Amino acid sequence: MNLQQRKWLFLVLLTLVWGSSYILIKKALLGFEPITLSALRITTSSILLLMIGFSSLKKIKKNQWKYIFYTAFLGTFFPVFLFSFAVQEIDSAIASMLNSFTPFNTFIIGIVVFGFGFKKKQFIGILFGLIGTSILILKGADMNPNQNYWFSLLAILATFGYAMNVNILKKHLSDLDALAIITGNFLMMLPPAIAVLYFSGFFSTFSGNQMQMDSIFYVVILAIFGTGIAKVLYTKLVQISTPVFASSVTYLMPLVAIFWGFLDGEKLSILQLFAGFIIMFGVYLVNRAR
Repeated sequence: MNLQQRKWLFLVLLTLVWGSSYILIKKALLGFEPITLSALRITTSSILLLMIGFSSLKKIKKNQWKYIFYTAFLGTFFPVFLFSFAVQEIDSAIASMLNSFTPFNTFIIGIVVFGFGFKKKQFIGILFGLIGTSILILKGADMNPNQNYWFSLLAILATFGYAMNVNILKKHLSDLDALAIITGNFLMMLPPAIAVLYFSGFFSTFSGNQMQMDSIFYVVILAIFGTGIAKVLYTKLVQISTPVFASSVTYLMPLVAIFWGFLDGEKLSILQLFAGFIIMFGVYLVNRAR
């Protein structure tokens, strides 16, 4: 399989896995609070990855550990918590659409932090994205008055973390084995995740009832596929392509998430679908003009 084929294979696999993650988060939240779910997800992923990739840690050089730290917390730890709180309050399909802001923020951070220039088409693309997001949130709040759409801001904030992560990966860790990077990430995150899990009351309140056991099942699936395997694939994709191409997985994820949301009875209007396309068109303009 040549490089181009590998890039598209990784992109399709990530679309399917991450597009399905939102409905899994929604189901897992039936048994746990967002903070408990997030800490449990990271703890489970950490244990699994350390079992598989512990020997790869020796590949990490001393001067690379600070970037491992940055990518761990910006690219996984904080976004996992932010999206769990967001999905508790808004539909999973909407959360996936908001994740489409990742390529925007990858571009913006590239300008602000890494000093890249920009073109007029890219600025127009950003305006399209902001218009689409506004429609998406306002219409969602109108259709679902029982949902708190202020929590949409948490999903958007998480995309800034993802954008910082992809830029750091490409600039500072592109020559390091993907499994070593992800195993190092989760080694960093394991202690705080266990601490959060403890202080959330998980160990003292876990009763093992059916709802909690179902949630544990969803967490394990999330940990293995949505966090562990997907993170390794994504890191490999960043290394063999560009930050923009890698973050473009967020254009496609909503298609999978909308499908699962529809099966789960989530309401989505034609206007919201149109808003989603406006966001994606804006992202297309941003990246087309690069």
